[in-house]
Amino acid sequence: MLPIAPLMIEHRLIEKMISAIRKEIERVESGGPIDPGFIDEAVDFIRVYADRCHHGKEEDILFRELGKKALSFYDRLMMEELVGDHRKGRENVAQLVTAKERYLRGEKDQSRVILDHLRFFVEFYPKHMEKEDRHFFLPSMSYLAPNELEAMLAEEQVFDRELIHRIYREKVAEAGKDRS
Repeated sequence: MLPIAPLMIEHRLIEKMISAIRKEIERVESGGPIDPGFIDEAVDFIRVYADRCHHGKEEDILFRELGKKALSFYDRLMMEELVGDHRKGRENVAQLVTAKERYLRGEKDQSRVILDHLRFFVEFYPKHMEKEDRHFFLPSMSYLAPNELEAMLAEEQVFDRELIHRIYREKVAEAGKDRS
């Protein structure tokens, strides 16, 4: 199995969450209220699964290894663009959280801002994943030897196994900070 196979499989789950976000947008646009619980779930999914897990493996493993290779101008540019996309996603999540907090403090005009940030994800992720699936992942494999591909796949499996522990160590450290 190529190390990109798990990444492409992860795209399918992200697509399902994007579908749920699309439905939530339609519900709110049809007159329903903003659901802060849904926003929290979407933010958690995007931050933990899409960014820490999925983009983490891309940036910390695949892109790291490809960065050691003599990539074509196009492939290096594409990799840099993908990293920039990841950064845009992180920024949008942070802005969505801020808009939700303001909405909860009574700033009801933030509902439009919340919807704009949700629309960002509905538009962003399909294009981003297509870029990776069709224009980057498969061509990038030609730069790596079979033993490098196997080592990356093994590293991705360790990354997945250790991710939950890393996340909760960070949460416990944050909870233990002096708040006085």
